[in-house]
Amino acid sequence: MAAVIEFVEGAIRFLFVNAVSERKFDEKGAYGHALSHCMKAVDRIVEFEDKYLFIEVKDPQGDRSHTEKENMAFVAQFKRGELDADFKCKYRDSFLYEWASDRAEKPIYYYVLFADETLDSALLIRRSHALESQLPVRGPRGVDWPRPFVQGCGIFNIASWNKRFPDYPVTRIDGTGAP
Repeated sequence: MAAVIEFVEGAIRFLFVNAVSERKFDEKGAYGHALSHCMKAVDRIVEFEDKYLFIEVKDPQGDRSHTEKENMAFVAQFKRGELDADFKCKYRDSFLYEWASDRAEKPIYYYVLFADETLDSALLIRRSHALESQLPVRGPRGVDWPRPFVQGCGIFNIASWNKRFPDYPVTRIDGTGAP
């Protein structure tokens, strides 16, 4: 039965209207994938009646475990495309795990929220295109597969996420959990 699901990942609050379930996939234990020694994992999996959303969250602006200089270096790595392979592996390993667990029977969309508001839309589009080509969204020679590996993907900051997904708003919260 569909419901409104809310969760917090780091300093970001997510709200999903008409979701069926949600789980923190990269955690250890019964709800996580439990294979971190050999597989990467997306942060969250949100299920809807007709699809799954695989969500990866990177929040250098809200990451207080690193220095400002380290967070700026991380953003620079993102801008240069040095995180593309990691994003790709997180999706592929998560998809493989879910497929082997017989939970990949609906279309899957993969979204990365890179919560840095200094990123412009042109950069986010370039990084999204790079992710589409690495997954790949389409099969060999650009021909659609009968059963897609990933239905679609994209990389967003908070503003572009909220513009693209008004039914799945995200907000930044402070360190106390208050809006």
